[in-house]
Amino acid sequence: MAVAVLQGDEDLLTGRCRGLVVLAAVLSGCGNGDSLESFGGATMGSTYSIKYVRHAGQVDAARVRVRSEVEGILAEIERQMSTYRSDSDIERFNALPANTCQRMPAPVLELVRVGEQLSEQSEGSYDLTVEPLLNLWGFGPQGREEKVPSAAALAEVLQRVGHKHLRIDGEQLCKDAAVEVDFNSIAAGYAVDTIAARLDAMGIHDYLAEATGELKAKGKKPDGSPWRIALEAPRDDQQVAERIINVDGYGVSTSGDYRNYFLQDGRRYSHTFDARSGAPVLHDLASVTVIHPSALMADGLSTLLLILGPERAWAYAEKHDIGAFFVIRADTGFVIRTSKAFDRLSGAKN
Repeated sequence: MAVAVLQGDEDLLTGRCRGLVVLAAVLSGCGNGDSLESFGGATMGSTYSIKYVRHAGQVDAARVRVRSEVEGILAEIERQMSTYRSDSDIERFNALPANTCQRMPAPVLELVRVGEQLSEQSEGSYDLTVEPLLNLWGFGPQGREEKVPSAAALAEVLQRVGHKHLRIDGEQLCKDAAVEVDFNSIAAGYAVDTIAARLDAMGIHDYLAEATGELKAKGKKPDGSPWRIALEAPRDDQQVAERIINVDGYGVSTSGDYRNYFLQDGRRYSHTFDARSGAPVLHDLASVTVIHPSALMADGLSTLLLILGPERAWAYAEKHDIGAFFVIRADTGFVIRTSKAFDRLSGAKN
């Protein structure tokens, strides 16, 4: 984890993946008996971190109990949704042949429904069934070599891609083709929302919960100042804060093509796919940050908008009143564009 001090600020700049940087207070309290508690660890192939304010006299939210609750949530989500565990619910489903069904826990079915909604709204560009494509291009859990596949191999895999092949029947998830579901574009956001709801239920109302770079913040820090998030410039050599925003009650997610990619014949191929073509997107939109009341939706929408590209994504964000921060490649560097909803929600400042 990269650590640096933001010049002119008393906060500590702690780097996270996927374009978000959390500005967390250096001081643990402000003399009123409140303290900033924090912990973290490994999850979903990356890390998570929790920061929350323990107020004077608050005895029901013991630190050990909070950590136990959070780690229990993360462990359950991995058991249900991880594509890197052969024994997870979703990977057992992925291993099934066409025309079969499997009983699924409610959270998995909830995410399938969200995926269906985002697929329909993007006219099929966003899709949860892209895991065979990720593997084919070398980005997935079964990927062997990062390279451009043959046209024949791509055509074969595309026959096993598409949300239309999935169906929910009661508590079962069914498929009429050998599709494989990948929740990586929304599972972390779901985890953050679930953790945030548990913290609220425990009487903790001032917190910042983050998993694999997706986050949600609520309330204030011990000194009464807001939780502050720095949006990274899309660079793969160092972390540079492009914009700083205050967050209270919203989830924030950034998707970008600048860290996970390969080069072949002078062309850059990222891990962000348009499910209709089966190929990585090749437009000039480098990253998208979304602010939304739901971290789950912020997570999915940031991926959806990145897939759509600069013009289609801008139109989509304005039509649906989505708080979105776009970083677009240009001949002279990068161009920043923000939706009306982003300016309204973020309290953004340079």
